[in-house]
Amino acid sequence: MAALDNVKLKDVLADVASGSLQLPDFQRNWKWDDDRIRAIIATVTLDYPLGVVMTLQTGGATRFRSRTLTGARPEGDPEADLLLLDGQQRLTSLFQSLWLDAPVETADARGKAIQRWYYVDIAKAVGPSADRDEAIVSVPADKVLRTDFNRTVVLDLSTTEAECAAGLFPLHFVFDAQRVNEWKKVYIKADEDRNWDLWGQFDEAVLQQVRAFQVPMIRLAASTSMDAVCAVFERVNTGGVPLNVFELLTATYAGDRDYVERTGDYYQLPEVWREIKQALASKYPVFGRIESGLENGLSSIDFLQAIALVRTWERKQEGRGATVSCKRRDLLDLPLADFVRLAPKLADAFAWVGDFLERQCIVRPADLPYKTQLVPLAAVRAILDTGTDGLGAEEKIEQWYWCGVLGEMYGGSTETRFTKDVEQLVPWIAQDEKAPETVTEAFFFADRLDTLTTRNSAAYKGIYALLIKQGAVDWHHTGAPLSPGRLDEYGVDIRQIFPKTWFRRGNSNGLPTSSIVNKTPLSYRAAMDMTGAPSSYLSTMIAASDMRPEWFDDVLTTHLIDPDALRENDYERFYRDRSKQLQDLVHSAMGKRTMLRDLPEGDAR
Repeated sequence: MAALDNVKLKDVLADVASGSLQLPDFQRNWKWDDDRIRAIIATVTLDYPLGVVMTLQTGGATRFRSRTLTGARPEGDPEADLLLLDGQQRLTSLFQSLWLDAPVETADARGKAIQRWYYVDIAKAVGPSADRDEAIVSVPADKVLRTDFNRTVVLDLSTTEAECAAGLFPLHFVFDAQRVNEWKKVYIKADEDRNWDLWGQFDEAVLQQVRAFQVPMIRLAASTSMDAVCAVFERVNTGGVPLNVFELLTATYAGDRDYVERTGDYYQLPEVWREIKQALASKYPVFGRIESGLENGLSSIDFLQAIALVRTWERKQEGRGATVSCKRRDLLDLPLADFVRLAPKLADAFAWVGDFLERQCIVRPADLPYKTQLVPLAAVRAILDTGTDGLGAEEKIEQWYWCGVLGEMYGGSTETRFTKDVEQLVPWIAQDEKAPETVTEAFFFADRLDTLTTRNSAAYKGIYALLIKQGAVDWHHTGAPLSPGRLDEYGVDIRQIFPKTWFRRGNSNGLPTSSIVNKTPLSYRAAMDMTGAPSSYLSTMIAASDMRPEWFDDVLTTHLIDPDALRENDYERFYRDRSKQLQDLVHSAMGKRTMLRDLPEGDAR
């Protein structure tokens, strides 16, 4: 699978220049700063170990679109023989500083973009090796060092004579023997007695070391699988950002020669995903805010997982696969032809999911209980298509969805649940077979209500959405029940019914004060009036609503609240009654019994 040998640095850099050695397009950009470049040059001049470089031979089944290393501009459009998997930062730094006849595009310690030429101080280089870092010098693109806000010139290397006088050898032509000899003649001529001896020491201590420097290189065979390439890449790049499957597929799809030959252009996966995500998010904000980036909310990986679930479902039905799956391996093995075929179908499926969520009164990203649960739901829609549209099918999907949310079934590792849900939900909807495990194994224990206090809990968001769905009317905008389209307009959020200030007098009777039981969806305008005791703010609200008090009681009951308990500031009565009503709401959504308080786990109501 792999071979290790040592290659002269000069030959490696020549391959970079010719385009024989290139980068797979999933590699991120080169970004070393000036200090690190000087340090690696010092390493090479001392013949210290550089670290192993890893490459992949081209021509195998795994084909990546490739690009040259930064700064390399080979003639024509050469095919790469090797792809650089590990060593981009090191080889690009050495290529630009020791090979290119141009200043290096780098950055200073603060990250500011700068251009630099690199030199070695001959006198310092022949001294102790510990001082070698100090012997490597970088200067601006015009080869003039200035201080005092660029007003005072302290070093001018703009001519060969000036370089020789300063005893600074330009490293960018260190491998060009003719230019080295020409520079050497000028240097010796400047001070023959002193410089002849120094040059001999410098040639031995630095130039010969650089010319002889070898790079240990692992060559992975062209037959290496995509999964193995990915695993190897991530193991050797432990200090970097984990490799994204989407980036890998971008490079492999762009390298699909059949597609290029058929269309005359390479497949641009990022642009395809951009169009899909923008179309979805512009119509359904629940999928994320485009202004926050394409990966905000519904991500490219979510979309790829849904496609993989459908593809592996199809293969299993055809007898070509053993299981439905969307593991990393399944994504990496997703052929371009299957992606092209399934992407429009999944885009439509996610649009259907957006409509489904709106019917559940979930329309904003912050209100979505589980983003992960949308992946198998979209896959099921893509598989069944209009088979999900009947009344019975919708009821089953709703039950499955709310069991997942209120049973908090998608809080841990999800890939296994994805598989089970697709394999079990499809036949349940289509043929009335056994309900999925997400439905049969989901439970909601009543005392969970006491601990649902923040949006970190899926069930907390779920109960909030269910309160809107079952007809909650705002306490200021009382004309009609809250609707998905009015949530942003009214500034609806989860508001505390008995205000925090009211509990400062010790009125909680030991009951939780910030759980979902004491919260409900209300507008910003309603929340402005909710200060002090409920009995106090209710009178203000009733007066503002121009309603009879008993009519306003009807508004309160749409939030599953006992109006008398609120008017009497009876928190214990309010809490016990609303807990019971919220349990019934959860019971109805999940289509099963809720678990009673204070009973052993196996007992049910």
